Amino acid sequence: MLNYPSINPTALSIGPLSIQWYGLMYIIGIVLGTQFCKSFLLSLKFSLNEIYDLISYIVLGLIIGGRLGYVIFYNLPYYLENPGKIIAIWEGGMSYHGGAIGCIVTIMICAKLYKKDVFSLLDLMAIGSTFGVFFGRIGNFINGELYGRVTNSWVGMVFPNGGPEPRHPSQLYEAFFEGFVAFLVLWIVLKKFNLKPGYLFSINCLLYGGFRFLLEQFREPDAHLGFIAGPLTMGQCLSILAISIGLGVSHYLFHHRYKHT
Repeated sequence: MLNYPSINPTALSIGPLSIQWYGLMYIIGIVLGTQFCKSFLLSLKFSLNEIYDLISYIVLGLIIGGRLGYVIFYNLPYYLENPGKIIAIWEGGMSYHGGAIGCIVTIMICAKLYKKDVFSLLDLMAIGSTFGVFFGRIGNFINGELYGRVTNSWVGMVFPNGGPEPRHPSQLYEAFFEGFVAFLVLWIVLKKFNLKPGYLFSINCLLYGGFRFLLEQFREPDAHLGFIAGPLTMGQCLSILAISIGLGVSHYLFHHRYKHT
């Protein structure tokens, strides 16, 4: 069994101001993702001001989508009874799938606003988002939240809020596969294969959906939801949706957008 490296969730305190590791990890992911995508956006004829405006819009879409996704997918009855709590984002509660939907909608709007190809922007979102996934899951691990199921494996850890039994550090599994491995695959595809716009986005949907579906087997289901469809968790059901979107986009691109090219 491994020892859980208990880390203070507060990274820095200056008087009444405190910076949490969880928020800091997301900021690092957004900054690195932005820097990675900047040269590609410049090649699409975005000015620097337009790039920073675009990223601001996408981050806003991420926050709104992530929050609404959590409200709708994970705890709708509670928020219907307490609508004022919907905006209480500081109390926690974000959904990756909801955030992804928020980003996609935002990019579709921005593509029209800036008169750019929507699939080129979705491709950049796909590979850029892996930074946020990686660091976001590290933030979950530091917070000791979203821990895994009970295990007798040597990788088991006793989490502060997870009871006395050792559990899978599923946050680290997700950081590695959904963040690092997904980035590596997308980067190789981007550099080695001359794919037309849109395919990188569809591949990312398949990668994230597939990895998340499998890794949910190690993650403790949400206590208030449990298994919602036989042996499937909410995360797995939403991952099936992500896989379906990836397959649907690939089908559209191959049979319609690029059929005669």
